[in-house]
Amino acid sequence: MTAQQRRLGDAALLTHGGARRILQMLDCEGEEARIVGGAVRNALLGEPFSEIDIATTALPDEIVRRAQSANLRSVPTGIEHGTVTLLVDGTPYEVTTLREDVETYGRKAKVAFGRDWRRDAERRDFTINALSLSRDGVVHDYVGGLADLDARRVRFIGDAAARIAEDYLRILRFFRFYAAYGEGEPDAAALHACIEGRAGLRGLSRERVRMEMLKLLRARRAVASVRLMTEAGLLTGILGGIAYLAAFERFTAIEVQCGASADAIRRLGALAVYVDEDATRLFERLRLSNAEHERLHSMAAQWWRIDAGMPAQAARALLYRLGPVRYADRLMLGWSRSPQGPDDSRWLALAGLPARWQTPTFPLAAADLIARGLGKGPALGAALREAEAAWIAADFPSDPAAIAAIADAAVTKHQA
Repeated sequence: MTAQQRRLGDAALLTHGGARRILQMLDCEGEEARIVGGAVRNALLGEPFSEIDIATTALPDEIVRRAQSANLRSVPTGIEHGTVTLLVDGTPYEVTTLREDVETYGRKAKVAFGRDWRRDAERRDFTINALSLSRDGVVHDYVGGLADLDARRVRFIGDAAARIAEDYLRILRFFRFYAAYGEGEPDAAALHACIEGRAGLRGLSRERVRMEMLKLLRARRAVASVRLMTEAGLLTGILGGIAYLAAFERFTAIEVQCGASADAIRRLGALAVYVDEDATRLFERLRLSNAEHERLHSMAAQWWRIDAGMPAQAARALLYRLGPVRYADRLMLGWSRSPQGPDDSRWLALAGLPARWQTPTFPLAAADLIARGLGKGPALGAALREAEAAWIAADFPSDPAAIAAIADAAVTKHQA
């Protein structure tokens, strides 16, 4: 063992079915293959990993040839850059030939395939992302990633400003990885380079910014990272408006009290939505999906009318109209901006309503009103809506007599 190596105690990553097959196929006959990147980092931290990427000295054509011999399907997803996706039992694995930069200019780089693991590691963004794991269980580190991982330090490889100039998205990736893996004070050189290069953020596509921001907001230390971005003067330019940092911090504490998972869109609303115009601005600036926009729009709709003293009947009516997800969205937003704290028992009771009360189905249909003599047409739809409103106002009665009375009243009012 050297200072640049460490044996991985948990072999789950190496015994993962698809990865094991690919390593056996490529790590032989004069070629070498290793697991690289985030999966290695997370395995060392004891955290789950979702994707396994593999690097190899084998050229793309050789990867494809060996895959065919092993009856594995290969997809040339980025073969000009050395990447082939192999499918093992339906699961995709990206396999990339080692590369080294010949010339770099902005996001584009002229690269050449190589066989030098150090040169390949030095192309990556952060030291903790440049670790590689060989089939014998040894983690190889060429850039100080193991020490940084132990210290929970997010640090660029080489000169931070130069790495950012290669791709300005790395500014957001720095804050995202700091939110996910960092502890303590951020790396000073990295933070300074991010601030110096902030103008480059304006040239990024909205889709790329959206992806990084939503990942950041789900991270365990999102509050600390968002605060750091604000202090660095970066967040306002990304969101295009005010960030409500104190309320955002309370919101994450409320999630803990409620046992709620970190929902990126819900957190985005807590951070940056006050009125409906905010939801529309974020939709445009981050190119959110229509469904994401609708959730933010729903959060903005009169959240200030919800308070800890909300009557149980009114809470049930809100849950019925919004459904469990949007009910939680709006309730938690109002709670985070209320005078009460995250442990307030009244808010907790309101938040627990979806678990205690199953929203009923409206028991009337158009046919019920037609059977009472109301003809088809606009009046029928209006009467049905009015009947539903009356049923909600009566606190969702299930008694047939009460339901019949509601139907009769609606028909009487709308009959010509």
